[in-house]
Formats: sequence, structure tokens, C-alpha cells
Amino acid sequence: MKTSFIAALKITLVLTFCCGFVFAQSNSYSIIPQPVKLTPAKGSFVWSAATKVTVVGEVTDFAPAVEELNAITKKLGPSKSTPNKVVLKLDLGISAKEGYRLSIQPTTIVITASSVQGAFWAISSLKQLMGTKLFQRPQVLRKTVTKSINVPCVVIEDQPRFAWRGIHLDVSRHFFDLAYLHKMIDRMAYYKFNKFHLHLTDDQGWRIEIKKYPELTAKGAWREMNGQDSSCIAQAKTNPDFAIPEKHFKVIDGKRMYGGFYTQQEMKELIRYALNKGIEIIPEIDMPGHMMAATNLMPWLTSHGKGGQAKDFSEPLCPCKETTFEFAENVFTEIAELFPSKYIHLGADEVEKSSWKNVPECEALMKKEGLKSVDELQSYFVRRMEKFFTSKGKKLIGWDEILDGGVSPTATMMFWRSWVPTAPKHAAEKGNDVIMTPGEFSYFDAQQDGSSLQKVYSFDPYNYNLTTEEKKYILGVQANIWTEYIPSERRLEYMVFPRMLAMAEVAWYKGGVNWSEFDQRVEKQYSVLDAMNINYRLPDLTGFTAQSVFVDKGLLHIDKPQAGLTMRYTTDGTFPTLSSKIFSGDLAITKPVQVKVAGFRPNGNRGDIFTINYEQQGYLKPAALTSPQKGLQFFYYPQFYKTVNAIDQKDLAKEAVTNAIEIPVAKLAGSFATRHQGYFYAAETGIYSFALRSDDGSVLKLGGKVLIDNDGLHAAKELSAQIALAKGYHPFELLFIEGGGGYTLKLQYKSPNGKLQDVDGSVLFH
Repeated sequence: MKTSFIAALKITLVLTFCCGFVFAQSNSYSIIPQPVKLTPAKGSFVWSAATKVTVVGEVTDFAPAVEELNAITKKLGPSKSTPNKVVLKLDLGISAKEGYRLSIQPTTIVITASSVQGAFWAISSLKQLMGTKLFQRPQVLRKTVTKSINVPCVVIEDQPRFAWRGIHLDVSRHFFDLAYLHKMIDRMAYYKFNKFHLHLTDDQGWRIEIKKYPELTAKGAWREMNGQDSSCIAQAKTNPDFAIPEKHFKVIDGKRMYGGFYTQQEMKELIRYALNKGIEIIPEIDMPGHMMAATNLMPWLTSHGKGGQAKDFSEPLCPCKETTFEFAENVFTEIAELFPSKYIHLGADEVEKSSWKNVPECEALMKKEGLKSVDELQSYFVRRMEKFFTSKGKKLIGWDEILDGGVSPTATMMFWRSWVPTAPKHAAEKGNDVIMTPGEFSYFDAQQDGSSLQKVYSFDPYNYNLTTEEKKYILGVQANIWTEYIPSERRLEYMVFPRMLAMAEVAWYKGGVNWSEFDQRVEKQYSVLDAMNINYRLPDLTGFTAQSVFVDKGLLHIDKPQAGLTMRYTTDGTFPTLSSKIFSGDLAITKPVQVKVAGFRPNGNRGDIFTINYEQQGYLKPAALTSPQKGLQFFYYPQFYKTVNAIDQKDLAKEAVTNAIEIPVAKLAGSFATRHQGYFYAAETGIYSFALRSDDGSVLKLGGKVLIDNDGLHAAKELSAQIALAKGYHPFELLFIEGGGGYTLKLQYKSPNGKLQDVDGSVLFH
């Protein structure tokens, strides 16, 4: 993130050619997502109270954009600045609907677009060029000497890669009020997202008023504390961001209940606000599963006349009763009238279809319709709902489970199950539009770590064995935020930012093409996020190992990941605060100790707390080997296990010798386990560091003892540890389990005087 001395003295143009577009950006600019073409120019435009906004021609559609620009001027107090102007022009010759041209010269800014959406994205780029000053409070800004904002001159020609650039928010599991949804919309517009997918109903709460069924919000919007709430409350003891906001509680019939909902009038106002920012709100009413908030009140909607939990998921609606469709059509009639979006999301994921087995009504319907399985019953429900949506002028979206049992070619599929990588191709082959939101890259409720931002940036929505023709069915991408364990606005922001910036670039330009350059632009965005008062996740502190050792004396070194960060630490077991000691240089370690350290931004926001445990060790003696052979013994077990300790030798299906930490199996089972066994060769006596990253569980043993315990079913997670080794061969064992959904297994090491590198054939023996 540091720039060279020469680069700091002069503007350096960087030209990148990708996908037929040309991009030119200098060190003076930091726009996310990256524009298709940016040409720097000399000078700057001084935006002040003397700046006038005009529209060329009678273009009433540009009214919201004019309002957005005038709002900037209103923030500034009277000044003696020279009058200048911002001109909005309609140009139907711009082929891309959301494309724009932004020309900033010292006396004039010209925004040219073929639609109001294009004008808004030009304004988003313009705002980013203004920087942090734009987000100062008006009373503070007016007290400054200049009472103006300098905008660097530039010419930008830009258009989006995808028409669908979405953010999904689950407001059912935990509720977020209208004031915060307005903030979400503002931040989406700033980074050029144009679709806001609201998950309005689920087992945990019904959040939108349905006038035909007032009890859905009178009762279904409220609940007592559940297991997810209890988990949040427990974590709030050490992290206040997990505290459940008191504003979402009220007493009903003497009970303290959690919840909330939006009236239709409130939602109309939010829809208008979003449209005036270039954003379309897509409603999701999840059916036939995830309906406990309704079925607990109306158990007659299910096959067995009861709500609650079934085998794996909640009891679904019964697709074999006409009363079910009467209910669904009544609900969606109001939804279709309320939301102007051409899309309605039906959900249709994680349905407990076993509840439809051995039900007389379902057996009769299957016989009548020629349906052979409960999967086809699911498709029957989806097809009937799609036909109803069509009658209302709407298009149906469903999660990728709508493929099970067959789907009509007019439905839009939202791909989320990373462990079914063939789903996008299967849908495109049938002519279905696809929105790419695989959990591996797009589920922002998964815990972030040091590699999360780059992981999202590397997302290639076309990398699913798609032909050129099939790629035409990919509408775009979306980030999903499920809120089971996200109870507060600060926790939501921590989980979303800065990953949202990487997804913005994937959606608009082309993620994964220049990580280091993107990382530098993100670095410049942090001060803007501070100014917006966003509780983003700070970059990881690095340079140390969580489980560290020393023989005689150690030295703790920590790399500062960004300018303006102050690192503070404790050694008494307490968490670092703004009053803790400042970590200003390397810390000498002479006895076993636990060090807790965290970074703090100037505004007081604290990053993650890192715990470093120091243990004093002697050098582990090597094993005596007479004729070591290259590589490790490999064992493969195609069974499902929850922990590595459960691996059973009777399940062994394959043995081999491998020269790396790899899985040499042509066709892997959906769930499996592996064992790599042999010796690690330490080329010199000293302290070795190991980093083990896995999804799901893994355990590394050295010298017959557990060094890293990363066990259990979990998303990709990295743990690290050190060990003091004498030169020679040391017993090595790596155990791994994959529960399903795609695996990650990576082991790296650093020798006493070396750099972190993959554990490979040069150090592995058996």
C-alpha cells in the first residue's frame, strides 16, 4: 500500500487493457468500482455555493439527479468563489443504458447520460472524487476557510459490466428499521449497486404489512428470544456490536418481544427514495419453505395442520391444497401492487419436501398431474406461482433449488449453492436467466479474515464452464447478508465493509484483474468510510504467529497495515482500549505471556483483537530415519465426519503417496476425510511457523503432538502456530474433513530465516 518516492512526486498513468475496455488512472484518483476509461486532466473544479446546476433540454427524468447535485451545493455556506456550473445532458447515443460520460474542467462539469441511472452513476464517481469533505456536517463545512470542495479535473467514459448489481439484506432474522435502510441505499448508490433485494419474511419474522392478513405483522412480526438471539447476547459480553438494539423490543401481552415491520405506506416511501437514487427494490416472500412466521398463525396452510420445525427445516406450505394458493395469491397481489419492480423473489429454497410424502391430497395431485416425486411437487408450486406473477406483470426469481424437479425457461434463478457448481450451466442451457451469488464469494454473513477481501475480488461469475452463448444468460452478481448472527447496525457494517467494495468492482468492471492496484484504492477509501461513520472491518495486523514460542528470548514484531492506525496492547488478559499502551516498536519476550493487540482508527473504531500466546520451548529432537523417501502417505475416507477424531479406518477407500498437501482423487465424494502422514524435514535448527487454512476442519500434528487445531465444520478459517525444531526429520500428520459444499486445504510454513511458503515436496518425507 506504500507508494514509491518517485510515484509520490509525479502522476503516473497506468493503462490496463481488459475485455475490450481501456482504463487510465493516476495516483490522484481513487474510484470504486474502477471506471472503464479514465483520462486525468490538469487543474480542479471548485464546488461552492456559487456553483449552478443546469439541464440541457427538457429532461424531466433528470430531476432526481439535479436534486442530488443541488444537495451538495446546499451544504456549503456563502462564499466569494467564482461562479461555475454543472451541466446535465441527455444523449441517447450512449448505447449502454446505465453508461455515462463525466467531464470535469476548471470552470464546468458536464454529465452526459442516456438515462437518469447513468446520470446517478456519474454523480457517484463525482462524489468519490470529492473525498471525505463531502461527508462533513454542513455546520462544520461552512466554518472552513474555503467553504468549498475541490474536484480534480478528469474525463471518464464508463458503463457497467452487468445489469444486475445487487445487495441482499435479510430483515427477518434480525430487523433493521427504515432509517437504516435509507443509509444502506445511500451507500449502495455511492458504489453503483442498483438492486436492493429485501428478504422480508422467514421463520423468525414477517416484516411487511399484508392488509388481507393483519395478524402476519400484528403477531408474526414479533417473537421471544431464540437460540440465535442467545448466541448474540453471549457474544455481546466481549463485543458490544452483538448487543440486540433495545429499540426493536416491545411488551405484548405482558411478554418482552423482539421484532418490527414496515407498513405499506412506509415501504412506498422507501421505494421512492431508492428509485430516486437509481436503485430498484426487489421483494422476497419466501415460499413454500421458511414460512413458520405464517404457519404458526395459520397451521391449516401445511400438509399436517401444524407449524413449527420438521425434519431439517420448518414445516412448508402444502402445494396440494387450493387454500394454500388462495393465501399465496392474496399475499402476492398486495406485493405486486406495492413494489414497482418487475421482479418478485419467491425464495423456494431449503424446503422440507419430506412433509409432503404420504399425504392423501399430495398423492392425489401427483397422480392427477403425472408428478413422480416431491421435487416435482416443488416445481408444480413454483410454476403455478410464476403463472400468477406473470398475470400481474412480474417475473419470478427463485433460489437455485427451483431447478430440482424442472423449471420453466422464463424463471430467473439465483445461484447460491457453491457445492452445486453445475447449476448455472444447467439453467443457462435451458434458457433461464441467472444471478450469480455463490456462498463461497457472496455470503457476507460468513466471518471475514485477512483474505476475505481478495477472495471476493477474485470472483469470476463466468467461471462455471459456460459457453459464450450461455454467458449471455448471466444477468449479474449479488452479495447476500443473512442476519441470524447480525443483530445490530454496527455488526452489519463490520460484516459488509470493505467486502462490498470488492463486489462493486466485480459487478461493474472486472474483479480479479489487478489486486494490488485495487488494494491501493481501497486504502484511500478508508478515510471516506470513517467520514461516513461506517464500522468497517480494519485490515489484519500481521507479522506474528498466534501461538508463538521462544527458546531463550523472543521478539514480537507487528506490521501496521494502514496509515493512521494506532496499535495498542495489553499483557494482563484484558482487551485493548483507547487507554492501553501503544505498540510503537518490537516487544522483547523473556517469559511466557499472552499479548492482546488491536488497531484503532483516529475516530476510535477498533479492529479485531489479536491474541498472541508465547510459550517457552526447547528444540524438539528429530526422529532417526535410515532411508527416508520423498512424499507423504495419503489416505482417503469417503464418509461424512463432524470432527477429525471421528475418522474411522474401516472407511478407508484409497491409499497413495503424494508430494504435496493435495488430494489425488479423481472424483471426490460430497463429504470425505483425508490423512497425510510422514515426516517434515527441518533444514536448520530454529523456530518454525505454520499456517493452516481449511474449510471444513483440520488438525496438524508435529512430533506426535497437536500443533494447530482447526477442527469442526466451518467456513474457510486460518490458524497459525510456532514450534522449536532441531535440524532433522519430525513426525508429521495432517487430518482433514470436508462436510460438503466445496473444500479448502492449505498449509504453509516459514523457516527460521525464510519467508512464508507452501509446504511442498522439498520438506515432506515418509
